[in-house]
Amino acid sequence: MTDKKAILVIGAGDATGGAIARRFAREGYIACVTRRDADKLQPLVEQIRAAGGEAHGFGSDARKEEEMVALVQKIEAEIAPIEVAVFNIGANVRFGITETTARVYFKVWEMACFAGFLMGREAARVMLPRGRGTIIFTGATASLRGREGFAAFAGAKHGLRALAQSMARELWPKGIHVAHPVIDGAIDTEFIRSNFPERYALKEQGGILNPEHIADLYWQLHQQPRDAWTHETEIRPWMEPW
Repeated sequence: MTDKKAILVIGAGDATGGAIARRFAREGYIACVTRRDADKLQPLVEQIRAAGGEAHGFGSDARKEEEMVALVQKIEAEIAPIEVAVFNIGANVRFGITETTARVYFKVWEMACFAGFLMGREAARVMLPRGRGTIIFTGATASLRGREGFAAFAGAKHGLRALAQSMARELWPKGIHVAHPVIDGAIDTEFIRSNFPERYALKEQGGILNPEHIADLYWQLHQQPRDAWTHETEIRPWMEPW
């Protein structure tokens, strides 16, 4: 028997997803990270390894059922049991309702909701026989309320939230912790720095979210004892209006 444990991060970008992978790797978990372009994962994988951790990068399309099934099976068979699975795909786009094409709406739903279902189902399938595990779906402001220009994104995030709630009710009694942290606010990313410099200027005041601090929350969720599990929690900068 092996005591190795893996964390699967779907959507391990340069900010939140990468920070989550690094946080769990520091605790001894093998970080299995995915993006559609595997080459973009190399800096993260090398960073984790340089810090003494173990990491593996996979190029995969989370919207494709056969790819998600194969990915989970490969990790379970060749690397380690998946103890934690994190769905962290964004798909945040803005279009007025009359400019939102069917293709845009469906693609956003596929990326931000359907792919979450595929990951959640496959993670549950391998965790259930062991009677333990943590599945975390990253939520957003749009998970709780829609607003102008975000019909596609809000629809997808509302759907992901419903998935998380349904899975929690089904899987908590079987030992699997399903959580839905809602990240409400701008995150310290290159996208925010380049496109919203006035928002990024608030960084020194603690006005935007530090990905490393978000990752700390995910670790805390995984560490919670079964008698005090959190399903949904909100995390935002102190100055964020809500």
